[in-house]
Formats: sequence, structure tokens, C-alpha cells
Amino acid sequence: MTYPLRWESHALTHQGAVRTMNEDALLSRPKDGFWAVADGMGGHDAGEVASNMITGCLERIPCNVPLPDLVDTLEDSLLDVHQRIRHYSRTQCDGRTVGSTVVSMLVRGELGVCMWAGDSRLYRLRDNQFEQISEDHSQINEMIARGLLTKEEARNHPASNVITRAVGAMETLYLDLTLFELKAGDIYLLCSDGLYGAVAADKIVNRLQEPNVDQCTQHLIDDALENGARDNVTVVAIQVM
Repeated sequence: MTYPLRWESHALTHQGAVRTMNEDALLSRPKDGFWAVADGMGGHDAGEVASNMITGCLERIPCNVPLPDLVDTLEDSLLDVHQRIRHYSRTQCDGRTVGSTVVSMLVRGELGVCMWAGDSRLYRLRDNQFEQISEDHSQINEMIARGLLTKEEARNHPASNVITRAVGAMETLYLDLTLFELKAGDIYLLCSDGLYGAVAADKIVNRLQEPNVDQCTQHLIDDALENGARDNVTVVAIQVM
């Protein structure tokens, strides 16, 4: 017999070891199979406003609808909040750039959906294979794709923090979407760049293999802080059973 998949999740965010303000925000709706991480930009009264506008908008989405309708609603909601952030920039921030990355994960049955803009990431650990499901919308990633840089050269490149898509930051928002199949034993990680910028991939994998997601998320935050995390750090871990 086959049994419906279940999951446990835990989410934490921290301002980091250097910054005094947290411009990250997170959404955790495990009963609905819905999680998101947003990483704001624009400074005080801007970046944290943008990221919280996104997660606040996603918090209000009704999830008791078929998955295709839910995906459409998610996209419409992000496009709507994109315009509201741009209006906030014009009216409250003298038109300066205000925006936020977003990465979201929806689960229905054995199907997962990731929708994102920017360089906050969704990873999966399956059978000891660690892979990134989302793809960074960043200048560095475009240069790698064109063969202008290797991944090794990109690590310390001065453009490493330049993103090419973000909610609210550009005139037009383009969102990417990918579907994937879930399996019992999978572990998923949504995070802002404050985590993977401070903690090596092999260390992240070790933490994801810990007995429970509460311990995993706390230890990932601790690792980032011990490594002097210069950015805000947000992690959401989801274990499928």
C-alpha cells in the first residue's frame, strides 16, 4: 500500500552578525503545504517593507483550491504586490529602488511547485544528492551561462550580489516556475543568500541530515552567525515523510 506524503517544517530568520535590521521575511503555512522566503532591498523603511508586503500578501492566499488555480493566484498576487511596492517607492521613498527577492514552494500530494524571482533559493537533498531547484536571477549566473565566468571565478567576483529580477525593483516583473515530484525522504530548503553566502554547501548538507528540522534550522542560523554572516539569514527546512 502507498500512503499520502506528510511533512514537517521549521522556519527561522535572523538579522545576521553585522546588520542591525532584518530585511528578510518568511512565510510558513505547513498545513497548506506553502512556504516562502523574501529578501528585501532598499534599506530602512524600504527593504523590510517590501519583503513583509510580499509575505503578508501570500499569507492571505486561500489554499483550498485546485493546484493550477492556486499557482495562478500566487502569480497574480506577486504581480499585484510588485505594483504596490513600486507605488510605495514613488510615494514614500522618493523613487529610489525598493524591492525584494522571493522564492516559494507549494506542495499538493506528490507534486511540488517552485515560483521565484531573484537569488533566494530552493534546494533539495535526495538520496545524498544536493541540488538547487531554483535558478538564480543574477548577473553572475548569466555570465556563467554565457561562458564568461567559471563557477570558481564567480565566487569572489565583485558582481556577486547583483540580481537581475526582484519584486518591485524593475518596471516589469518576470517570475519563473518549475514543477517537481516529491518522494518520501526528501528534504527541501528555502533560504536567502545570507545563508549560502556564509555557509559552505557540504556544511548545509550535513545540517539537513540532522534528526529533526527544528534542530537543523537553528544550527544553520548558528553556523552562519559563527562565520560572520554579513547579511540577514533566513532558512525554511521541510522534511517529507
